[in-house]
Amino acid sequence: MSPRYRERPSRLDGAVLWTVDGARPGAEPGPVLPDGCMDLLWSAGRLLVAGPDTRAHAPGDPAAAWTGVRFAPGDAPALLGVPAHELRDRRVDLADLWPAARVRRLAGRVAAAGSHAAALEEAALCLAAGAPRPDPLARAVAARLDAGWSVAAAADAVGLGVRQLHRRSLDAFGYGPKTLARILRLRRALALVRSGTPFASAAALAGYTDQAHLARDSRALTGRTLTAHLTAHAPARASGHKTAPAPAPTRGPAPARPRGPASARPPS
Repeated sequence: MSPRYRERPSRLDGAVLWTVDGARPGAEPGPVLPDGCMDLLWSAGRLLVAGPDTRAHAPGDPAAAWTGVRFAPGDAPALLGVPAHELRDRRVDLADLWPAARVRRLAGRVAAAGSHAAALEEAALCLAAGAPRPDPLARAVAARLDAGWSVAAAADAVGLGVRQLHRRSLDAFGYGPKTLARILRLRRALALVRSGTPFASAAALAGYTDQAHLARDSRALTGRTLTAHLTAHAPARASGHKTAPAPAPTRGPAPARPRGPASARPPS
């Protein structure tokens, strides 16, 4: 049996709360696809952080269960106190970022709760209440790029030069705006493909030059062909996630952070 991925909007603005049930031994969970997000994760008594991916991430133990809060693009750095680029393509223990005593207290509360998901969400809400507000510019940029705007147009809309936007994007998203735009474009295309849209039409609607262009990006960013995505319904942290196979996307990025699997991001 493949891992079962579920998600719902979190009470934390812009975030998504997701869970992945462990698969039976021998099952092959799909890869976690890039989605422009970062996640706070809970699994096997550990708290981890999934940084922003630039490529597909292979989940670890398919039998492991995961719970995560996928933050809106650009929000996590302010909440966690670390620039996104420092965690690019990484899964790290929260104790590597915060004082060990603080992490032990938080892990103890999550472990003792009747619902790990509810406890992790509450922890994220408390974290947000005591942290600096995320930079609203990051969301504005992500929304425009996800809508197909060019990097130059997005930069102009938020009052920044392209180079300034690149520097701000490294801290907020973990990579420059061109990479973020490429990831979000692929997620839009894969969402269309999974909904039954023909490859050529999905490519055109998502902003690709042609189907071959989409096919190359799929291979480069996920390691999979378009047919493989259609057949496996591979998770893409789209609504926002990252670990076990996830359902069709909700935001633009395919069901990604398993950021089920599109949202959950198990440690390397």
